[in-house]
Amino acid sequence: MSRRVLVVEDSASTRAFVRAVLEGESFAQRLGAAEVTEAKSGFEAMRMLPRGPYDLIITDINMGDINGLELIAFVRKSEHHKNTPLLIISTQSTERDVERGLALGANKFVAKPFAANVLVDACAEVLASGASA
Repeated sequence: MSRRVLVVEDSASTRAFVRAVLEGESFAQRLGAAEVTEAKSGFEAMRMLPRGPYDLIITDINMGDINGLELIAFVRKSEHHKNTPLLIISTQSTERDVERGLALGANKFVAKPFAANVLVDACAEVLASGASA
């Protein structure tokens, strides 16, 4: 079974790292193969959502146009995606940022930088728990 994952991140190097982890052996052994779609911004992600469904959405908070918190709110209001598990990856990791992301409906918050195994563990946890509807 292939997991459809939408990665929303404005940093090309972070997108490449996340893609490599999701398409890597460790992720595949624990969670199955991943089919990764990338968005460079929150706005681009909103345009891609109709191409779903996605099994997991991973988003940054800090992005130029529509930030990750706005994207999370949009996803949770969407009839088709409101139950999709959401993982935040961000350098903005103050207690307030974490609380805001989780209050809007994200399932987990991972502070950057992170190791590959931390991302795989977080994805496994989020996918096992399902979305916070």
